[in-house]
Amino acid sequence: MTLNIQTVITTPYEGQKPGTSGLRKKVKVFTQTNYTENFVQCILDANGAALNGSTLVVGGDGRFYCKDAAELIIRMCAANGVSKLLVGQNGILSTPAVSSLIRHNKALGGIVLTASHNPGGPDNDFGIKFNCENGGPAPDAFTNNIYQLSTAIKDYKIIKELQIDISNIGVNNYTIGGKTFVVEVIDSVANYVRHMKEIFDFAKLREYVSGKSTGKPLKMRIDSMNGVTGAYVREIFLNSLGAAENCVVHTIPLPDFGGLHPDPNLTYAKDLVETVANGDYDIGAAFDGDGDRNMIIGSKAFFVTPSDSLAVIAHYLNCIPYFQKNGIQGFARSMPTASAVDLVGKKLGKEVFEVPTGWKYFGNLMDAGRLCLCGEESFGTGSNHIREKDGIWAVLAWLSVMQHTGKSIEDILKNHWSIYGRNYFTRYDYEECELEPCNEMMSTMEKNITIASFIGKVYTRGDKSYKVKVADNFSYTDPVDKSIANKQGLRIVFEDGSRIVMRLSGTGSSGATVRLYIDSYERDNVLGKASEMLKPLIDIALEISELPKFTGRNAPTVIT
Repeated sequence: MTLNIQTVITTPYEGQKPGTSGLRKKVKVFTQTNYTENFVQCILDANGAALNGSTLVVGGDGRFYCKDAAELIIRMCAANGVSKLLVGQNGILSTPAVSSLIRHNKALGGIVLTASHNPGGPDNDFGIKFNCENGGPAPDAFTNNIYQLSTAIKDYKIIKELQIDISNIGVNNYTIGGKTFVVEVIDSVANYVRHMKEIFDFAKLREYVSGKSTGKPLKMRIDSMNGVTGAYVREIFLNSLGAAENCVVHTIPLPDFGGLHPDPNLTYAKDLVETVANGDYDIGAAFDGDGDRNMIIGSKAFFVTPSDSLAVIAHYLNCIPYFQKNGIQGFARSMPTASAVDLVGKKLGKEVFEVPTGWKYFGNLMDAGRLCLCGEESFGTGSNHIREKDGIWAVLAWLSVMQHTGKSIEDILKNHWSIYGRNYFTRYDYEECELEPCNEMMSTMEKNITIASFIGKVYTRGDKSYKVKVADNFSYTDPVDKSIANKQGLRIVFEDGSRIVMRLSGTGSSGATVRLYIDSYERDNVLGKASEMLKPLIDIALEISELPKFTGRNAPTVIT
């Protein structure tokens, strides 16, 4: 069969501006005539001359429309000069696996099909993002270029006759315009598992998980929430580490995640929390749809905040072979993340960076050798082994810490707090709010907190008083390339280190999601009830922001 490149006339769609992690919209938006084709063509065009003869990775979280989109992207890459594609079987690759594949194969980048922790199914969300040659999400300059191209696109290129069964692993060769085009359908799991075995001591972890080194098997509940991690979890925890079959659940990726909301937090991972709370477990863990986020809980559902998780891993990083070999550089966190890791960095004499929300901001620091561990309060933790957050990596890191210390998760945290103090932390999410009043709220709050008289103001609730030290709309200058990111969230920092942060999220698919973050530091009272310890500062935040007035909401959608 002759494979002819076709040029299809099209017109721009409004709103194809990538957020912090690509373009996310409802499936019904992506399946409009030429909508996906337009955006993919703009991704390809944004790569310029480098696209010709390149290798790209393609895969996603298995949500509804994932396989169809992967097959469409193959036909478009064939028409646009790409030489080789590495495609996950059935279009499935976790986001960390895509990053690993890009780096191991020195690919130009990867097209990732995911809406991450957003719900899936024909009436829910889909997403597409581009990861560049370091394996990380494309930087602002690249995504801004994609958007500019999307506003003026006139046509796209495709080979409609190219049909391929991506359910079969193997190499497929085609001749297009006298050149060879290769589509290699790969095992979705193999490369990633090999990578994890290079980082962690699997022999030692297997003895620990199986009980050979302790006399009793580790009691785990690992929940893939019907997302992409299912096959990875089975290969790593069951086959490689010897855990029992009943230690893993929801390991079959489903287009609608089986009706689950694949967001690993206390609200949406309710089944995991209740099961661990009522059972005899040493550790519980859950992952989001594309496998880059994680939640860790201990016995009786003892909750580890992402901020504390990052800090604990930082403290014990030397127990992981990868860091024994490659050394420990700096640490970093997103601005809204509680500053627990800052205290570890100070004690260990390491640089600590505060960056805007979005994993792409960690990449330059890693590439420059200044950062080896980082995290976000939105359940993202990762290291410089790739350029994405990595949920399974985080659980393996926790197992390494547990094996190294011989302690339970709760005892590890209590010991950590005794050394560093405790950052009590919560996040209030107000989802799908009306955008206009939310913008007005942010504008009003910024005006109020940036007047000179706001600095030094004291807020009191009960026996707690907080004096304002810093108040601003956070901006960030990249230490490596000097690029600037402005207006990254409203921030009030008090003299004791406690903080209030307010921002509008860039990961929703419709309306506005307001996120309110509260970080209340206590040096000595580290064993209090989090909800009680945080209440004074929450009340102050609601007063300053006037959030109920602007959103019409008396309670958040989700509390983390």
